[in-house]
Amino acid sequence: MSAPVMLITGGSRGIGAVTATRAAEAGYAVCISYASNAEAAASVVADCEAAGATAQAVQADVAVEAEVIGLFKAASQMGDISAVIINAGVLEPMQRLDQFSFDRVSRIMAVNVTGAIMCAREAVKAMSTRNGGAGGAIVNVSSAASYLGSPNEFIDYAASKGAMDTMTIGLAKEVADEGIRVNAVRPGLIYTDIHSDAGDPNRVDRLAENVPMKRGGQAIEVADAILWLASDQASYVSGTLLNVSGGR
Repeated sequence: MSAPVMLITGGSRGIGAVTATRAAEAGYAVCISYASNAEAAASVVADCEAAGATAQAVQADVAVEAEVIGLFKAASQMGDISAVIINAGVLEPMQRLDQFSFDRVSRIMAVNVTGAIMCAREAVKAMSTRNGGAGGAIVNVSSAASYLGSPNEFIDYAASKGAMDTMTIGLAKEVADEGIRVNAVRPGLIYTDIHSDAGDPNRVDRLAENVPMKRGGQAIEVADAILWLASDQASYVSGTLLNVSGGR
């Protein structure tokens, strides 16, 4: 019997990369998508294989429907998809809302909202018992920004994650009797290179005092929450937004 397949979008770095290696260690076959950094993606695949897993990386822009469809087709060729981690997301440099360009907001929404919904659509097609699938789990990687709002930094990103939260709740109810559980994690200040994308690589250390636990989090702390939500240990958990944010 082939190993269950976990598909992770945006798996070449940060939370996605650590989730991939943890999934490999947990016995999944792993398929990751990446936008452009083939070298980083290959490194993650090598780490998964070193853990004894079958793994592959597929270049795909989740904002392009055909590429999302191709990604899921490639993952399905590895075996039955049993978990989909919708993690791919983009962040722009910190600005006030009155400085935002139309193109900036359009790109964030295309990847973080439309892309997430398209990935969820393909996940349901692959896993729903209504469609002949065996069921499974979807875990959306949202953000504490969805409830903090990120004023003076990236309200557009926060809004996109708010949309992901709402999608999580609605889809969980829609497919609850089709063998699919849908949940989200909402990471807070986590040490990943996404902060460099926002133009503030020291952001976690700068803001750590605002966190009740007085520290930033590590990607593995989020990855382990994702793996739990995807596992049978969370068999009666759906429609949940799990904060991994140090109490913030």
